[in-house]
Amino acid sequence: MLTRTLQRHMQQRTAEMLDRIGIALTSEEKENIEVVELGLGEVERTGLQIITYINNDSYCAKELVMFGRQTCPEHKHPPVGNEPGKMETFRCRWGKVWLYVEGEPTQAIQSRVPEGSEAYYTVFHEIELHPGDQYTIPPNTFHWFQASDEGAVVSEFSTTSRDEFDVFSDPRIKRIPEVVEG
Repeated sequence: MLTRTLQRHMQQRTAEMLDRIGIALTSEEKENIEVVELGLGEVERTGLQIITYINNDSYCAKELVMFGRQTCPEHKHPPVGNEPGKMETFRCRWGKVWLYVEGEPTQAIQSRVPEGSEAYYTVFHEIELHPGDQYTIPPNTFHWFQASDEGAVVSEFSTTSRDEFDVFSDPRIKRIPEVVEG
């Protein structure tokens, strides 16, 4: 559960980080920064912040902002109706991010799987993204990612985003946040 106070704090940190690295946001975009808390009560460790520039029936563009070692947990974007699921391209804009996808596991990964959630991470083919690097994740493919110690900003370009249909390996996760006063 996400308190309104924590939500505002994370939105402010996100806006300050983007400003510091030269990514301008409008006042409306700053107010609408999505704090993805996932219902685990550990957004600083497991979660991320999203700015959605556009999401329509054809395509989607977002900025994914992650603080040091923040992790977006393992999930996939399954087929919805007649569509095969979201295909997304990650392009690292700032910092460093480790992306894990299905495939041959990397011997010694650089990320730290969040303690207590190890059972819910099953794909370990590591792709390291630095500013200017990009990688396209096919639809319906399990993946997860983590920022380095300094944090990371990743631009996401994808087919239509339907976050409410995302399938997470961890059954405790609630993708749509519940914000309470406090």
